[in-house]
Amino acid sequence: MKRIVFCDFDGTITVEETFVAVLKKFAPEVAAQFLPEIYAQRVTLREGVKKILESIPSSQYGEIVESTRSQPIRKGFIELLDFLDSQNVPLVVVSGGLRGMVEVVLGEIAQRVAAIHAVDIDTSGTYFKVNSDYEGGTELVAKVQVMAKYPADETIAIGDSLTDLNMGLQASIVFARDRLAYYLDQHQKPYIPWNTFSDVQEYLQQLWKL
Repeated sequence: MKRIVFCDFDGTITVEETFVAVLKKFAPEVAAQFLPEIYAQRVTLREGVKKILESIPSSQYGEIVESTRSQPIRKGFIELLDFLDSQNVPLVVVSGGLRGMVEVVLGEIAQRVAAIHAVDIDTSGTYFKVNSDYEGGTELVAKVQVMAKYPADETIAIGDSLTDLNMGLQASIVFARDRLAYYLDQHQKPYIPWNTFSDVQEYLQQLWKL
């Protein structure tokens, strides 16, 4: 493959950070204990997010998915997909959040992305049990492991938070906003600041001389 785009979901495709909001709402005490430690990088995403998720009763899964259904998608996403389609460049959604949340927010748009990689939840017991095909290192969804499944000459990452750091460090080009920009600055990794997907599209059009 010549080029491929890897795009985060929460706070990237969605305007709001939906997953963190869900953790705070449905597991307030455990989230209050672990989220500050995760952001300070004293506790890994893999350990902290799993602890929070596995404290949530399985009976609340339906309510969680429904509570995210109306989340707005960031401006320019459909147009970016149109542009990438015209260039035969696939977009893979890589989320450290729940697959059910990603699928319900994207709706029919889900058919237009090459793949969705996210956390699966087993609700057969009293509490959530986390299943992730790409759990590894510090991450519940090790995004670099996902990237390795799609070898390409040019890898483009789009993200906004700590969950996107390793992906951003690995990518040829990274579009970063919010916390991700802060973490990349610490690692002295160059990135392109962005706010809407129109910014991403304009930059890629110029880069690819279209």
